[in-house]
Amino acid sequence: MQLRTLTALLGIAVAGLVPAPAAAAPDPVDVQLLSITDFHGYLRPPSPADGGTIAGPGGTQVVGGAAYLATHLKNLRQPNSIRFANGDSFSGWPFEVDAHADEPTIEALNALGIEFSSVGNHELDVSKSFLVDHMARGKCFGRPGVDSCFTDSTGRRFHGADFGFQSANIVDAKGRPIVAPYTIRWVRDHGRSYPVGFIGLTVPDTPVGSTSYQPELKALDPLDAANRAAAELTRRGVKAIVLNMHDGGTDASPTYNDCVNPTGPAIELARKVTPQIDAIVTGHWHAAFNCSIPDPAGNPRPVVEAANHGRLISEINLRLDRRTGEVLRDRTTSTNHPVTRDVTPDPKLQRIVDHWTAAGDRKYAEPVATITGDFTRTPNAVGESTMADLAADVHLWTARGQADLGIVAAKPAAGSTALRGDLLVANSGKPGDVDGRVLLGESWEAYGYGNPVLTVGLTGAQLDAVLEQQWQTQTNGTVKFAPLAASANVTYSFDASRPVGDRVAPADVRVNGAQLDPTRTYRVAALAYTVLGADGYSAFKAATGPVRTDTDHETFAAYLRAHEVLTPAPLTRVTQKG
Repeated sequence: MQLRTLTALLGIAVAGLVPAPAAAAPDPVDVQLLSITDFHGYLRPPSPADGGTIAGPGGTQVVGGAAYLATHLKNLRQPNSIRFANGDSFSGWPFEVDAHADEPTIEALNALGIEFSSVGNHELDVSKSFLVDHMARGKCFGRPGVDSCFTDSTGRRFHGADFGFQSANIVDAKGRPIVAPYTIRWVRDHGRSYPVGFIGLTVPDTPVGSTSYQPELKALDPLDAANRAAAELTRRGVKAIVLNMHDGGTDASPTYNDCVNPTGPAIELARKVTPQIDAIVTGHWHAAFNCSIPDPAGNPRPVVEAANHGRLISEINLRLDRRTGEVLRDRTTSTNHPVTRDVTPDPKLQRIVDHWTAAGDRKYAEPVATITGDFTRTPNAVGESTMADLAADVHLWTARGQADLGIVAAKPAAGSTALRGDLLVANSGKPGDVDGRVLLGESWEAYGYGNPVLTVGLTGAQLDAVLEQQWQTQTNGTVKFAPLAASANVTYSFDASRPVGDRVAPADVRVNGAQLDPTRTYRVAALAYTVLGADGYSAFKAATGPVRTDTDHETFAAYLRAHEVLTPAPLTRVTQKG
């Protein structure tokens, strides 16, 4: 008995001297983030010219297409997977999407299982109401089935997005957010739920951008907006926070999973934004990179961008501390996956793509006008062409009586022209075409690149300065001629023998038959791209009182329908002295 007692006492003493093994840390909670950016309505596999390839580690890869994207998303999916978009999903360039009020893109994103999206600049290409009421809520405008609310691939009418939009920095004139600043998603593991917050940010020049021009909106500072949203999420008990910002950057790496000397606004913000944010997803620049950038506290966090047009999927794997819900930064990983076409396309998405492709073909073949002669971009000796003159007339017409004249850059001093094709009498050979008929698709291909027409104020002196900028001296001493076309109620002459900057005398400019008055303010209708100076006519920047009207593709088709039969006007609006 004494021996057993002694042994027991010794055992207790030894146990008290030797520390017990530490309890093993519980396994973290895995959360998978799958995101796309700048989809731009590319339901069909994009051509090489539209980004249908990407440089990968093994060479060039053929990528893109909604049906292939769906298959890759399914193949990548893990437990606690969250799918989202970074912005610029719609308001893209494929005709079948644009001609159906961008509704095909929403049907595809719904089918892809997108749970939420930041607001990109192109989400505001039409209006705030188009985003909030039509795209998000399914509200019709115009004539259902003609202008909006088309029948989708299931035979049902458009009902809007099955997901929400976020932007912490775009507000209305009174400072009110136009959509929620963030969203919270919950993941479950072993019977417990963990919140993950996603803050939306929009590129700050959206209210004054050439396509998204919305002067009634304002952009708050992105850094302040992100920090404010992160602080609010933290107060709500959210420990894992992701910034889904539609603004990007670029790097010098040749492939999509590297990061070499990254630069750009997203990169700069990543170095400054609060450490409460654990990962950053970017877009807008159509770039492809996979970076790890330290936050202000020196802790690394992933910063990724997934190119555009459905070419890549960004995957971030957050690992949460099971006890606190905090992100374990040192165990978080990120990678970009190419959306290759060597997989079986998803049948459901393929049906959606096929439905809207066929609908686009029918829309393309709709007749909008008859022409009695060719409208071409071929200029005469003074830079005037029938197609440019027609576009200038369209600008004046779309201002609905609120403009004194219309102007279009026929051959801009910088950038690209909205005059992308000719309207020819000869039958194109496309379905539905006959000699003299203009099809809706032909009008879309001939003019426009998704820009709104603005009506702005310019004094006569400022308008004369704009006309003078048709001649610009280059660095090598040569003079570049960048002609502007004016609407039919305008005539002017120039003297090319005079110095650059003094070739158009105000006395030789007439609007509605009256001599140009240097002190009077004229209302001028032109594309936003031109008004903002992006075409190279910096004198336009003096414009005041901008009013946004319709976008170029839509207003051009509306003009053709309203005029039915068109004959090219004689090229007599511009003359040269001497």
